[in-house]
Amino acid sequence: MKSPNPHSEAANAAEPFQGRRVVLCVTGGIAAYKAAYLTRGLVRAGAQVSVVMTEAAQRFVGPLTFETLSGNRVVTSTFERVYETGPVEHVDLAERTDLVVVAPATYNFLGKLCAGIADDAVTTFISAVVCPVLVAPAMNEHMWRNPINQRNVGALHALGYHFVDPERGGLACSWEGEGRMAEPETILAAARELLHPGPKTLPSPARSSLSGLTVLVTAAGTWEAIDPVRFVGNRSSGRMGYALAAAAARRGAQVLLVSGPSALEIPAGLLSSRRVESAAEMLQACRDWLPRADILLMAAAVADYRPRQVAENKIKRSRAAMQLDLEATPDVLAELRPLKESRLFVGFALETAADPGPAAQAKLRDKGLDLVVANRVGADTGPEQRTNQVWIWNAEGLVEATPVLDKQVVAEIVLDAVENAWAKRRTPAGA
Repeated sequence: MKSPNPHSEAANAAEPFQGRRVVLCVTGGIAAYKAAYLTRGLVRAGAQVSVVMTEAAQRFVGPLTFETLSGNRVVTSTFERVYETGPVEHVDLAERTDLVVVAPATYNFLGKLCAGIADDAVTTFISAVVCPVLVAPAMNEHMWRNPINQRNVGALHALGYHFVDPERGGLACSWEGEGRMAEPETILAAARELLHPGPKTLPSPARSSLSGLTVLVTAAGTWEAIDPVRFVGNRSSGRMGYALAAAAARRGAQVLLVSGPSALEIPAGLLSSRRVESAAEMLQACRDWLPRADILLMAAAVADYRPRQVAENKIKRSRAAMQLDLEATPDVLAELRPLKESRLFVGFALETAADPGPAAQAKLRDKGLDLVVANRVGADTGPEQRTNQVWIWNAEGLVEATPVLDKQVVAEIVLDAVENAWAKRRTPAGA
C-alpha cells in the first residue's frame, strides 16, 4: 500500500501537488462540507483531484459540488462507471493515484477499513490503492475515544495509514470536545508532507520489529505538593514522551503511557494510558504495568525532591521568608531495576553542561540501562521546546548524535536505536 506511484516522477519539487493525482474520499458526516474547501485547496495547489463519495456523504453535500470544484466526474457507486468503456473504475483510478485523502472519516468508515470490508464506493476504492492514505477522522468525542475505535485507529497506524487527528472544539452535536475534523489547511499541510519528494522521516510500520511488543512510556514532569494549590516540580511539556508513544504505536507496538501533568492530548492508538501527578504515583503506575511490558522508555522528567510535609490548607502569603524542608522522591528507574529481567530499559538525561556525555554515561551504568538518551537545555532544545537535540549511548559508546530536530523526528531516531538494541539482544552470539 505504500509504494509510490510510477506516474508521479515528474512532479514539481517546489509544489508537491503540482501534476499529482489526489483522490479525496468523502464519508457521511456533517464535516463533509469542509471537504469542499479541501477540494478547492488541492486544485489551487496544482493537484488533479478526483472525488469518491459514499451514499451517506451525498446526504450532506451533493456530488455536483465536488464535480464543479474538481472538474472531474464524481465516483458514487461501486457499480457505476464514470466512463462508458475501459477498466473497472475503482481499480483504474487506484492505479493512477498518488495520494488518497479521506475527509471526513467516520467511526463507521474506520471500523470497516480496519476489518477489510469493501461494500461501498470509498472502501472498495481504498482496497485497491497502492499509494499513501491520509485519514482525517471526524465524530463525537465519545465515539473518538471509544476503545473499539481507538483499537481500530491503532491497528490502522500499524498498517501504515497516516492520520490527521481530530481537533478539540465545538461539535455538531452541540458538545464541546475532541472529535472535530482538522481544518482543511491542516490536512493540506499533512498531505503536502506525504507528497514531498525525497526520503520520508517516518519508517514503514509494517516492517518494524516493535510490532506486537508492549512498550511502556513515561512522559511529562511530576508535581510534588507543597499545599493544596502549590507544588515543586520539573519543567516539562510532555512532547518528547508523547511523540515516542505515538511513534511506537505507528510501528505496531502495544503502548502503555504513564503521563505526569501535561496540556497535550493523549495520542490515538495506544493500548492504555494513565495520568499521574507525583513521583510516587508514577512509580506505582510503572510497577503495575511493567510486568506486561517488553520495553521501558523512561522519558518523564521526575522531580528529584518533594516537601517532607504537605500543608493541609493553603499557606497564606506573608512578608516573612518561607523555608521548605525537602526530601528525595523515589528514584523510579532505581526502584524498577529489580524488575528489569529480560526487558529493555531506556533512560533519558537532561543536562545543562556543554557536554552531556559524562553524566549520561554515568546514569547508564548506575541505573543498569541498555540505552540512555541525553539532551541539553538550550535556546531551541529542552523541556518546553518543540525541537530537541540528543545523544544516544549504550554500554559500548555513542550510538547516535542528532542536530536540532522536531521532537517527532527525534522520537523516530530514538526508536530506531531501540529496535537495533532489541534485535542485538535476540541475536545469538556468533550469528
